[in-house]
Amino acid sequence: MALYRIHRMKDHVRQSFRYAPHTSGVMMIKPRDFEPSGEVTAANVYDAWMNLRGAEQALDIGDVLEMEDGNLCVCKYVGFEEARWVLPETKVVLDTPVAAGSSATN
Repeated sequence: MALYRIHRMKDHVRQSFRYAPHTSGVMMIKPRDFEPSGEVTAANVYDAWMNLRGAEQALDIGDVLEMEDGNLCVCKYVGFEEARWVLPETKVVLDTPVAAGSSATN
């Protein structure tokens, strides 16, 4: 049995996700669009879905299961598909700005 972390898609994002055309392949998702919502122990993602089905915390379209190794699966109408977090690029900030036209060697 494996432990899966549940990430619930926020409602305002779920509405557009529901009506978007189905695409296959890896889905790129933003952490800001999800909220952590507990954990479930199951043999696989479909077993996790079955265990939660009919319960108050049942998985809905757009919800994500995160495996112990960090891999993600998003719940879609057609089943579960692979997903990856899209992390914003970090900007490098220099402590001392370099003036235009100046040389590093004097």
